[in-house]
Amino acid sequence: MSRLTPTDAALSKQRASGWRVVRRVAPYLWPSDKLWVRQRVVLALVMLFVAKIVAVGTPLIYKRAVDALSDAAVPDLALGAIGLTIAYGMARLMTNGFQQLRDVVFAKVGQGALRALALQTFEHIHRLSMRYHISRKTGGLSRIIERGVKGVDFLLRFLLFSIGPLVLELFMIAGILFFLFDVWYLAAVFVTIAFYVWFTFAVTEWRVKLRKQMNDQDTDANQKAIDSLLNFETVKYFGAEAREARRYDSAMELYQVAALKTSYSLAFLNFGQSLLITTGLVVVMVLAAMGVQAGTMTVGDFVLVNAYMIQITMPLNFLGTVYREIRQALVDMGEMFDLLEQPPEVANKDNAQDLKIVGGHVSLRDVHFGYEAERPILKGVDLDVPAGQNVAIVGPSGSGKSTIGRLLFRFYDVTGGALTIDGQDVRDVTQTSLHDAIGVVPQDTVLFNDTIRYNIAYGKDGASHSEIEDAARAAQIHDFIIALPDGYETTVGERGLKLSGGEKQRVGIARTLLKNPPILLLDEATSALDSGTEHDIQDALARAAEGRTVITIAHRLSTIADADRIVVLADGQIAEQGSHAELLTLSGKYAALWHLQQAEDAA
Repeated sequence: MSRLTPTDAALSKQRASGWRVVRRVAPYLWPSDKLWVRQRVVLALVMLFVAKIVAVGTPLIYKRAVDALSDAAVPDLALGAIGLTIAYGMARLMTNGFQQLRDVVFAKVGQGALRALALQTFEHIHRLSMRYHISRKTGGLSRIIERGVKGVDFLLRFLLFSIGPLVLELFMIAGILFFLFDVWYLAAVFVTIAFYVWFTFAVTEWRVKLRKQMNDQDTDANQKAIDSLLNFETVKYFGAEAREARRYDSAMELYQVAALKTSYSLAFLNFGQSLLITTGLVVVMVLAAMGVQAGTMTVGDFVLVNAYMIQITMPLNFLGTVYREIRQALVDMGEMFDLLEQPPEVANKDNAQDLKIVGGHVSLRDVHFGYEAERPILKGVDLDVPAGQNVAIVGPSGSGKSTIGRLLFRFYDVTGGALTIDGQDVRDVTQTSLHDAIGVVPQDTVLFNDTIRYNIAYGKDGASHSEIEDAARAAQIHDFIIALPDGYETTVGERGLKLSGGEKQRVGIARTLLKNPPILLLDEATSALDSGTEHDIQDALARAAEGRTVITIAHRLSTIADADRIVVLADGQIAEQGSHAELLTLSGKYAALWHLQQAEDAA
């Protein structure tokens, strides 16, 4: 049994991926639920066929005009030389007109497919798990989507309007040459086409690999640039501008090498194509010239052969471009479809029902979880949060505090045990209804690069101005906002960088209050703030907690001393739990941590 070499295996994989992309894109040309798309495709094909008929017949009019003007020919009695010349011009105009009309008819199909696929990709990315987004770089991800979506309209258009029509035109011209002249013209044309297609495909396959390397380097350079810009402050803190520039330039140097190889290979391809086409043209023209000298052909025949060879040359040159672009589109779209075929780690069950909140009772029963199988984080946690109570979770870094919050929001699924809300396992309900029931105020509130109004209104789709202001007042940030020159229309900048930490937190609290969830998760919401700001934010958080089930994940124990119950995590298990006073009485881990923090604050 013969074995594939690594190169053969790679080519086989590329072809399989190419056919996979074609199968994914083809339904956009003939969707069963959209009659208007099929009608436009049929009409575009009719326009295409008419354009090809006119294009192939145009040189015949040209031949008759030349013969009518030749001394050796009998003048054309029907139209005359001038009439034939006008007819020739009209035929050329009709060819272009039908082609443009075809593009106009098909444009809505292509743009509709592009929009549908872009939306499908965008929605899928948001369905992917937290683990996937943590492991991927945003810059590289956006580049894959950008290149993939751009290839949709191109691939749809040229699948329909290039390969098939090109073959049709070549066969029509070959048939005319065979019936009007002899088999040698046909043989010369087919040999030229065969060598041209072989050369084009072979070199293009090689260029696709080079282009893939160039894309990889382009993606890497883009990732480094975006990563550096997103960490602008960190770069400044460490005076690392020159270091970042060197890092980016090193990536661009590798991109330059790959781009040069791609450019050189394109020059080689273009020259080889020109050599083959010119050779075929000269051979056919020599045959025609010999026929004219022998008296078996007219000057019009000579011109006709020349016109058809030029007409063949144009689509063949186009074939090279189309094949290159289609192969590149297949590579780009293959990466995007790989993304689309990435299954979400957390998905709704087929029979998932909406979460029904009775009071907001949260319960963890023997919960086990680890981000990696060999490194468990939670090791059999039993935790009960009655409806309307405020339960705080404390513990050292790595003990699993924030992990409980991620499991509650179902960013991940537990690997053992169960997490329920009002007796309903979060794995059995829809993610949308679960997310609607939980409001989160994280340690670092990240805002959209938009207005304060937009960021607060994000908590409730379609919120009125009065609702936004009421939420801002409850979060104690309304007075600050109206004191700004642009008020609620103030732009907060990338990730909210134009606002201070406390201001960002209050905006985050305001939009959570606007959401009005029955369950509130405070994930170290004040740990990054100074003591004065923390005290002010605590008042806003206390208002936000009223009438809700609250789970507070905290580092500073002073912020949760009033909690109904405090749970101390250590090494993925509950070490202690009780009220603040009860835990101090135990003189255990909580008491030790409390006295340590009190001593630090006093110092």
